[in-house]
Amino acid sequence: MSLRDRSAYGKQWRWPAQARRIWQILLGLLWVTAVSACQSSPTPTPTVEPPALNTPAAISEASPSPVGYPLPTAVPVTAAYPASSPTAELIFTPLPAATLDGQGSDLFLPLINGDNPATATLLPPTNTPLPSPTPIPTVDFTAVRAELAAQSLTLAPIKIGFHTGIGGNSEGLEAWMRALDAAGIPFFLKSVDNAQPLFVAQEIRRQSGVPHVLVYRRASLGGSNYDWNVPNYSLPAAQAAEIHWQMHRDAFPPELDPNLVWLETINEVDKNVAEWLGQFALKTAELALNDGFRWAAFGWASGEPEPEDWQTPSMVAFLRLAGNNPNRLAIALHEYSYLVDEIGHEYPYKLGRFQTLFEVADGLGIPRPTVLITEWGWTYETVPSPEQALRDITWAARLYAPYPEVKGAAIWFLGGNFADIANQAQQLIAPVTQLSLQTYFSAPQAPAKAPIEPERYAP
Repeated sequence: MSLRDRSAYGKQWRWPAQARRIWQILLGLLWVTAVSACQSSPTPTPTVEPPALNTPAAISEASPSPVGYPLPTAVPVTAAYPASSPTAELIFTPLPAATLDGQGSDLFLPLINGDNPATATLLPPTNTPLPSPTPIPTVDFTAVRAELAAQSLTLAPIKIGFHTGIGGNSEGLEAWMRALDAAGIPFFLKSVDNAQPLFVAQEIRRQSGVPHVLVYRRASLGGSNYDWNVPNYSLPAAQAAEIHWQMHRDAFPPELDPNLVWLETINEVDKNVAEWLGQFALKTAELALNDGFRWAAFGWASGEPEPEDWQTPSMVAFLRLAGNNPNRLAIALHEYSYLVDEIGHEYPYKLGRFQTLFEVADGLGIPRPTVLITEWGWTYETVPSPEQALRDITWAARLYAPYPEVKGAAIWFLGGNFADIANQAQQLIAPVTQLSLQTYFSAPQAPAKAPIEPERYAP
């Protein structure tokens, strides 16, 4: 979220100037149970879109819509969460409880950053027996994938994950990771300045092979007077790229694998210098590829840039390069409503703006680039109630589902410094876990592409 947007709310962006030691807080078990058994989908007619395909049985009753894939409707959200009647198992390894010097802190210890190359380790298991978590009924995603493949469709899971950082409240985050991993569902996780949650996620990915999407950004740590968040626009673009890239490359936590973790180096850039930014991105991409990194460019603010900003000569060249290197180069976008009570406000100009990028790429005849929505939500310091949030998240998940280039979106924000948003966002971890284990969508198989039809996905 940009300075000007935050200033409009009477606040300014701020991160801690120095890294501080994060102490472990009690990680409670994720006491989640299921909503009542997944509802069966009715047999669709040629004029009625089928509902959500959220059980293996339902998939056999649904047929593709005329465009080649069904558009699911929102999964019902119960007012009381959680409910009862669990039938499947949620597997995760809880961390032990601890209190150090009476200081509350975070799930993840120690803090990792480029200035502290100490090897990170997962906290040791406790000798105290812990009760098993309440299980959640979980879709058999392996069976569903096979059923969809028989219809020339592919499975699209919930792509909504979380954004964390230093401090705040991340209780339950590892449980969410392990639950989705056990079900074979890729999760999306972004962290700023604190690499420890990404290290945990990275090791989970190594063990399971599930292609979780992980993003790291350095924002404020260290003694440099240089701005970590945006390049120096007063320099020639290539020179600014070399300086900015070297800073972030050298500060990349050594515990993280650049083959598994995307590095995002800039945040909410100035859309008024699109051609300069295209040149900057081309040079940074060259350096990132040479150094063996995955790099995510721009971090555009919600509602930016304008369509013509994608079409300057250097920007087109960068989009072509990114489209041809989808596993190494990506476009980072932010999608906020800026309103807590209307997630679809001005859709598709805030949420859904990624479609403009794809429309431009299609018009240029180049592959759609990989998109990482590295900040997603309502306002910078507020989220709605879990019931409303889950309805909004389900709509957004439906919006992103047909586009495999959109790898995920990170709910802002489990970290510290922004009023009480960490505690509010933490209340979404359990419901999002349940939603992710019980809901999926279908999408066209490659090389087919979902059309750009914003009205089709309007809230």
